[in-house]
Amino acid sequence: MANRGYDVVVDVDDHEGDLGHTDLQEDLEFHSSNFNDTQSSKITPDSTYQPPSSSSGSSKRYLWTLSFYAQFFAVDTSHVLHRCFSALVPRRPFLDILDGNPDLYGPFWIATTVVFILFLTGTISQYLASHHDKAFVYNFKLLSGAAGLIYGYTAIVPIALWGLLKWFGSGNAPGESNISLVESWALYGYANVIWIPVALISWSPISILNYVFVAVGFAVSAVFLTRNLWPVVSVTEAKISRILVIGVVAAHAGLAIAIKFLFFAAGPAAKDLPEIPKGDEAEKGEKMIRALFGM
Repeated sequence: MANRGYDVVVDVDDHEGDLGHTDLQEDLEFHSSNFNDTQSSKITPDSTYQPPSSSSGSSKRYLWTLSFYAQFFAVDTSHVLHRCFSALVPRRPFLDILDGNPDLYGPFWIATTVVFILFLTGTISQYLASHHDKAFVYNFKLLSGAAGLIYGYTAIVPIALWGLLKWFGSGNAPGESNISLVESWALYGYANVIWIPVALISWSPISILNYVFVAVGFAVSAVFLTRNLWPVVSVTEAKISRILVIGVVAAHAGLAIAIKFLFFAAGPAAKDLPEIPKGDEAEKGEKMIRALFGM
């Protein structure tokens, strides 16, 4: 009896409307059962059931969270170097190299490097052009001017271009663009890599060489931009696409001119030459550029 138990089954019959009538002799039945049979008492799990995945919730990134911005910096050094080399020696469309994974890590550090090199070489250029009979004073406005010029150009111009492309509908539907804002930032950011070697050598005492170096930097980066942006802007109307390309080249030419005259305008032999009077328009233009960047 210790290993055996009983299942009790009570059968309640309706006798003459009395629902409470129960005959223990007739209606109470006992069935033997083995409670030690644990094999039969186990509940077989449903193999078709799959627990809800938590990845769907974690994949959502919101604008106010750090994970939203971290995804644009999730790139290793080899990818950044490969993209820098592809910007200097373009063989494939740069958007294909990005492969839907644009980053802001490379563009940020490229722009930062250009800013500090422009400040360094611009200071060297001013030192060589200064009179050495008095103490040289560092012009830290060069640093703020370089930061405003490079960061401002790299951030604002891509936003303007992306907004125009959305306005004119370069995507599959009106109001859409076939290039994202981050891809536009990455394109312009990696286009700045050419200014690193240009800035390193543009403090040459020979003024004509400085013009050549800046012109080469402008040509390389402008060809890179137009080559990669043309498939994007060409889907708009022909007139609009030409205007957009001209605007891209004109804005980039403005960057090159600002780099030349804000950082490498002084020549070391200038103090030995008679001063050449400047025209009113040229003087006003130079003052306007320097005032614009706080210099």
